[in-house]
Amino acid sequence: MNLLGSARRHPSAILLVVQLLGVLVYPAMEGSRGGRVAFEILGIVVLVLAVFSVRSTPGLTWVSVCLGIPAVAMSLVDAFHPTEAMVPISGVLHAAFYFYAAYSLLRYMLSDHDVSTDELYATGATFTLVAWGFAYLFVFVQALLPGSFTAAVNPTHDRNWMELLFLSFTTLSSTGLSDIVPITSWGRSVVMIEQLAGLGYVAMVVSRLVGLTVAKRA
Repeated sequence: MNLLGSARRHPSAILLVVQLLGVLVYPAMEGSRGGRVAFEILGIVVLVLAVFSVRSTPGLTWVSVCLGIPAVAMSLVDAFHPTEAMVPISGVLHAAFYFYAAYSLLRYMLSDHDVSTDELYATGATFTLVAWGFAYLFVFVQALLPGSFTAAVNPTHDRNWMELLFLSFTTLSSTGLSDIVPITSWGRSVVMIEQLAGLGYVAMVVSRLVGLTVAKRA
C-alpha cells in the first residue's frame, strides 16, 4: 500500500526508473525476434507511464492519449509485423508523443515557485523523455535518408536503436562522447537542434530548480 501510494505521489520517479532500466536491458533484447517483441512491450510500458505522468501535470491528458494510442499501435506492428515502410511513421509518432510528454512535465515544473520531490524526479524524467524523442527523430531521418549516421563499427550500416539513443543522450548532455556521427545535412540539423535543447534545459530548467531549492532551504 505504501509503495502504491508513493507511486501515485511520485509518478515522475516511476517513469524515470523504468526509462533508466530500459537503457540497461535494451542491449540484451537485440538480435532476436523475442528480444524485439520484449523491446516493443517495454516501450509500450514507458508510453503508458508517460501518459500517467502527464495526467498529474497541467498538460492535456487527451492530447497525450491521442498521441500515445497510435504510437502504441506502431509498437505492436513493429513487434509482430515489422516493415520498412512503417519505420518513419513510427518514428514521427513516437517523437511527437515523447516531446509532448516532456513539454507537459516542463509546464508542471515551471508552474509554481515551490519545488516538490516529484518535481525533482521530473527533472530527470523530462531529460530522458527529450532524449527518447530525439532518438526517434534520428530513426525518422535515417529511414528517409539511409546512411545519415555513421560509426567506427560497421560505418556503412544503418545505426540500431541503442546507437541512436546513445547519440541522443551524449548530444543532449553535451558530453560529446559518442562515436556515432551524423554525415548528412538533415542528420546534422537535428543534432544541432538537440544540442541547443540540451544547453537550454540545463541553463533554464535545472538551474531554476536548484536556485529555488537553495532559496527554500535558506
